Amino acid sequence: QVQLVESGGGLVQAGGSLRLSCAASGSIFSRDTMAWYRQAPGNQRELVASITSGGRTKYEDFVKGRFTISRDNAKFTVYLQMNSLKPEDTATYYCNAWDGYFPWGQGTQVTVSS
Repeated sequence: QVQLVESGGGLVQAGGSLRLSCAASGSIFSRDTMAWYRQAPGNQRELVASITSGGRTKYEDFVKGRFTISRDNAKFTVYLQMNSLKPEDTATYYCNAWDGYFPWGQGTQVTVSS
């Protein structure tokens, strides 16, 4: 069974940085386009960024130039480097396949104070 375990969240001041990690089961992970999503209280879960197995990336406009998604296929891990954080980035962050195919993990909480 696929498991996704997110980590790296925390409390940071506006303008600060965090690096999120997502460890996934290996055999499925290596074939899939993976993505980071986020969900703020009262809002729907939204896509943040995605990365193909070959390393091509796409970003939503609200994080372009601030966030960087990457992956290490050998370690079955996806990363999200978040710089220049804003209070509106406060949310629980999740990773999954680009279409949300796998069971969702617990996520990791990111809180940005103003």
